[in-house]
Amino acid sequence: MHVEVDLLGQFRVSIDGRAASAAAWRRTSSVTLVKLLALARRHRLHREQVMDALWPDLEPEAAAANLRKAVHFTRRALGAHDIIALDGEVVALAPGAELAVDAALFEAEATAALQANDRGATERAARRYAGDLLPDDRYAEWAEEPRQRLRELYVRVLEAAGLWERLLAVDPADERAARALMQAALEAGNRGEVVRQFERLRESLRVDLGVGPQAATVAIYEKALALGGAQPTGIAERVRGLLAWGIIQLNSGDFGDAGQKGAEARTLAIAAELGREVGEASALIGLAAHMQGQWQELFQSEFVDWVRGAPSVASNVFDGHLCLAEFCLYRAGGHEHMAKAARELLGIAEAAGSVPGRVLASLILGEAELFSGRLTAAEELLTSAAQLSATARAPFGEALALHRLGEIALARGQKWRAGRLLQKGLRLAESTWLAPHLLIRFQALAVEAAATQSQAMEAIRQGDRRLAEKCTCQPCSMGFRVASSIALAEAGELDQASRRIDEAERLAGMWQGGPWVAAVWEARGVHRQARGESDQASALLREAAARYAELGRPRDQERCLARAQAVEVRLAG
Repeated sequence: MHVEVDLLGQFRVSIDGRAASAAAWRRTSSVTLVKLLALARRHRLHREQVMDALWPDLEPEAAAANLRKAVHFTRRALGAHDIIALDGEVVALAPGAELAVDAALFEAEATAALQANDRGATERAARRYAGDLLPDDRYAEWAEEPRQRLRELYVRVLEAAGLWERLLAVDPADERAARALMQAALEAGNRGEVVRQFERLRESLRVDLGVGPQAATVAIYEKALALGGAQPTGIAERVRGLLAWGIIQLNSGDFGDAGQKGAEARTLAIAAELGREVGEASALIGLAAHMQGQWQELFQSEFVDWVRGAPSVASNVFDGHLCLAEFCLYRAGGHEHMAKAARELLGIAEAAGSVPGRVLASLILGEAELFSGRLTAAEELLTSAAQLSATARAPFGEALALHRLGEIALARGQKWRAGRLLQKGLRLAESTWLAPHLLIRFQALAVEAAATQSQAMEAIRQGDRRLAEKCTCQPCSMGFRVASSIALAEAGELDQASRRIDEAERLAGMWQGGPWVAAVWEARGVHRQARGESDQASALLREAAARYAELGRPRDQERCLARAQAVEVRLAG
């Protein structure tokens, strides 16, 4: 019997050339059993290792019974009794067969090629890597270490082989690869290719997230611009160079210089009518002020200046500031403070007849009303913001308003309406340069609006793929992380839920007591409830409710209290 197991990029088992169909795997435990054994050294494990990995919360007798069932269903799925051997204390995969596991073959070949320092061998080894290990088990603890190990080995192989384009396909933000390609193009006198690679890298690193290329990379870019010749340096290229240097200064703590670079870049971008670069420069100016604790004062000053003095570019400027406005809304007491400022700004925008100003102020006010539990007022403001954004052709503002309207629909139990708003908002979000912020937020809405458990799992997989692309705003991913944690806990996927909660908790610390900290407590409460730990679940949910109450978010408080009371009723019964 010849058995092949594919773990890279997909999961597939073939026996004598015949692949088992997806429908054959009726039990999750049987699939996981094969994966565990395929990854194990010599493809065998002690039965207690298997039971600890698959059923860590069960008593030994129950876990042993589940193991016997998993072995039975694996044999049935693959149509071969000898595919799993359960001999005393050892569980083995195809011990009497010719077994080939693609991950093991890649690891052996890649390690040998690197040790031999053989470029041709590393190229051949690279071809064996069909994708990351078990992508559908991204949050399984037992798969994390081998996945990371194999991915790092693949990166080393690509570097040794000089396969820089393939390395960028794996990680578009890998600056070593981009810089190597830029240097090669510079030496060949290919100015256009240097510029192209630099732009791809900037797109991946995202200036609006406060991340940009390193100084050595920018230096190569500027050398290419100095080549001139038949392709003189354009304003857009100068602007992007300024933005890159500004990000370097920002990350070095030179906040004043970073803001100055942003201002210089914005002046050039406005003159050249580069809308996106106007937004990126405004984001850089805002980030520099934020690092100095001066953003809110700057924002209000800029708002007044742009709605009165340059209404034609105000929308682009405001796009650059809106993410920081969102960040401040989530601080402890932030939505009440921002609402007060937004009311003043709305009056200024109305007096100036500024549509972009009305959009921004209405958005902030609508979000503040939503957080305060006043759904009707929030809906009116956000609907107005969406309509004004459509008139002004401002897709970011419209998409964000639709996202919040979707949350209102969910609060009213209207999943069907939330789904419609989600689809419309996604189309808009994909067309804006701020997609790294918006798309992952819509994935949170997709998880919560799912009509079935299978739809929720698919929405989670889509969100995971976005996170894996590494071009997603981490603060904006919080909603998805919490929503997916809760959905997985309710679906019984407790290990996956636990790992996601841990990641969410790490990010929640950015808000110093803000609502995401309370959201993590809520997720932990749901997780404990799913584990059958009712007393702990009730305590965690009531703690989350108390934290929401302190933040002036009654709707979230009521939801947590309702969850806690439901747990207590079942416990009493």
